[in-house]
Amino acid sequence: IRSPRPGDGGSLRDALADSLPELQQWLPWANAPLASLEECEANCRRAYYQFKAREDLRLHLYLKGTNVQIGGSGLHRIDWTVPRFEIGYWLRTPFVGQGYMTEAVAGITEYAFATLGARRVEIMCDALNGRSAAIPPRVGFTLEGRLRNHKLDGQTGRLRDTLVFSRIDSDPPHESSPPTHG
Repeated sequence: IRSPRPGDGGSLRDALADSLPELQQWLPWANAPLASLEECEANCRRAYYQFKAREDLRLHLYLKGTNVQIGGSGLHRIDWTVPRFEIGYWLRTPFVGQGYMTEAVAGITEYAFATLGARRVEIMCDALNGRSAAIPPRVGFTLEGRLRNHKLDGQTGRLRDTLVFSRIDSDPPHESSPPTHG
């Protein structure tokens, strides 16, 4: 898990190309045409500078010991006055269901509380995305509620509900550890 760097455009594009059909069901940005290599590189450079400025803390997930990007995550919608963060995430399709994202979310959550001084961390996901909704409870998040008719489905044009999960700094430590991949 690391911040984007200049030169990451190719690995980002490969991961997205591998995953667009699945991502399009849940993430509005995935319904745009696949970005060119140059656009992906510019995107990574922008994210690098936003990370340095602490405006948005996007993270890339790589298979340990390789340059294979297996997903993306990060701390977004930052409010430094609280401090509060929202974790977003997506996983490259061939790596779904192997515990990688649970492990990543656990680590990113710990980083938010221990290093950034978070008082609150949120995760929001489409109510129909069962795989995504299963991750927050595994790492100690509480389901706070369901936002009805909250988002427009980019494929069907129908309104969809959003689930809101949170952990706060006064919550008891999470008891179980996620699986690790080395």
